[in-house]
Amino acid sequence: MADPQSYRPRTQDIPTRPGVYRFRDPSGRVVYVGKAKNLRSRLSSYFVNPGQLGPKTHAMVHTASSVEWTVVGSELEALQLEYTWIKEFTPRFNIVFRDDKSYPYLAVTMGEKYPRAQVMRGDRRKDVKYFGPFYPARAIRETLDTLLRVFPVRTCSAGVFRRAEQTGRPCLLGYIDKCAAPCVGRISPEDHRELAAELCQFMGGEGTKFIRSLERQMGEAAAAMEYERAARLRDDVEALKRVFERNAVVLAEDTEADIFALAEDELEAAVQVFHVRNGRIRGQRGWVVEKVEDSTPGEFVTHLLQQVYGADAGGDRLPREILVPVEPDDSAQLGEWLKALRGAAVNLRVPRRGEKATLMETVRENAEQALRLHKSRRAGDITTRSAALQELQETLGVPTPLMRIECYDISHVGGTNVVASMVVVEDGLPKKSDYRKFSITGEAARDDTSAMYDVITRRFRRYLEEQTNATPVVSGEVAADDDSGLKKFAYPPSLVVVDGGPPQVAAASRALVDLGIDDVYVVGLAKRLEEVWLPDDEFPVILPRASQALYLLQRVRDEAHRFAITFHRKKRSQSMVASVLDDVPGLGPAKRTAVLKHFGSLKRMRAASREDFLAVPGIGPSLADALTRTLSTVPAAAAESAPEVDGSLSAASAPSAEPATGPATVPVRADPAPGDRDASG
Repeated sequence: MADPQSYRPRTQDIPTRPGVYRFRDPSGRVVYVGKAKNLRSRLSSYFVNPGQLGPKTHAMVHTASSVEWTVVGSELEALQLEYTWIKEFTPRFNIVFRDDKSYPYLAVTMGEKYPRAQVMRGDRRKDVKYFGPFYPARAIRETLDTLLRVFPVRTCSAGVFRRAEQTGRPCLLGYIDKCAAPCVGRISPEDHRELAAELCQFMGGEGTKFIRSLERQMGEAAAAMEYERAARLRDDVEALKRVFERNAVVLAEDTEADIFALAEDELEAAVQVFHVRNGRIRGQRGWVVEKVEDSTPGEFVTHLLQQVYGADAGGDRLPREILVPVEPDDSAQLGEWLKALRGAAVNLRVPRRGEKATLMETVRENAEQALRLHKSRRAGDITTRSAALQELQETLGVPTPLMRIECYDISHVGGTNVVASMVVVEDGLPKKSDYRKFSITGEAARDDTSAMYDVITRRFRRYLEEQTNATPVVSGEVAADDDSGLKKFAYPPSLVVVDGGPPQVAAASRALVDLGIDDVYVVGLAKRLEEVWLPDDEFPVILPRASQALYLLQRVRDEAHRFAITFHRKKRSQSMVASVLDDVPGLGPAKRTAVLKHFGSLKRMRAASREDFLAVPGIGPSLADALTRTLSTVPAAAAESAPEVDGSLSAASAPSAEPATGPATVPVRADPAPGDRDASG
């Protein structure tokens, strides 16, 4: 790993003009390409204290061994050169939208004697009308197959067409009336061209006119008692309506726009785009990409549009309007670049209100679902889990397989209501029946390291007690109801993961040493840079950005955080309600529990009338008056902010299963797990 200072150029040697720069590794390969308005300012930012760099930038500057730059005349030229170099070198530390397919379009070759309708990709050709894009390709193939019933234009290749001309026999489509068979003279070149022109008009947004015309002809045929012809026209109308159903009108009919949205975490981002043509959603496309470089949302959108439209440059493939979730960096230069590609102005903007903003929200929901699905597939695949466990074992140098991993997290607000969580992963999957939560009081609650020491001590003291009292496990037959095996706390983990850096790791390691345990390994995962810390190590272990082992540690850490913060919120709400009810004279524990169970939250109690309190079992007129007087003094803001409780003030009650706050969580179920109980004793 190279030291960035070994190849840092002198500041005075770097120009202050716009330009594009490349970082190269010792083998000369380009590992990162970037652009800058001021090269000196941008390049200097890479050679600051390594601790101030993000994890991805830190990895990039230590992978590289040299940097070079090219001065250009303007920011627009820098944008164009950056895109060219990214496509040429495919640097590993640049965001790459890995989809080498261009959009599929419905194309009609109006430049030929007998125009042909086909699904076409690639560069735009002369005298070809394009409609779309459609994605996936199956959607346009099904649409074309339906349209051939009404507009039976030629779809065969030149070779098939010539062979039919020579033999005088049409292909199968000619026999089933899905082709007018111009190859054998069933239709004149002029009439066939008019048929192709009508198909283009229908795809161009004039479908309603054709449907009304066919319905009128159907009525005339029925009036003339030509029922077979009327039935065929009826089927044609239904076919065209099916095409309209596939591409429902969502905006004004003259709307042509691509609508982008994204959902992201620290490591990955899911991108979705809806293609709206003539007011209809013609297609949808999506990517899940690795966020290799540290970039702002605006920079991310800039790179996205560069790669999407740079790969599909050409004429009317770019819509008149591009809607994005955030304003791109260098939006003026990006707009000029898009205008040059399209040959006309492109309206690049962020929708704020109205129908387009509503549709943007739908696109964003699709992106969020795509990211969740990608994460769940990564977490649920047994091969991926096995690879992650093996990689983590080898990286940490643990001699035994990581069959059981326990992760601990501390949660509090300003040192109050300090709690901790323990989550368990066995064979890469969460074991919710073994989850535990801890209430921390006294001296142990003074800071995070003391709390971590207390939690690890309590957990492993219980492990030693249960191990001492457990019946030895031997091979042989046992009765079906035999329960003499080890209890749950008597199963030691192969690895203890703590949420934090060196102080938390040192506290956990010290607790194990004080208990005489030397066969349990401890690591910490620090949130800021996702560094893995080992006891007594001066430097952290940096796992690769796309490492399966890192994904596993993050999922376990985030689940521990979710479990801890859920318990903390519940404990805080209980203490808040309890402190209010403690001021009510004559309200004992039993009646207090009854009031909580009846109303469920401080907000509802504050809004309750005297008659509402009288409806609670055991509450008489004088106690109802006291409750009304006391709760009327509670500020509305405090009542609004207090979460709902389940009517019990016991710290052993199971927390609600709310979503994890981290980027990649272990899948959780909506009902409380049976093992979600307190381990404070």
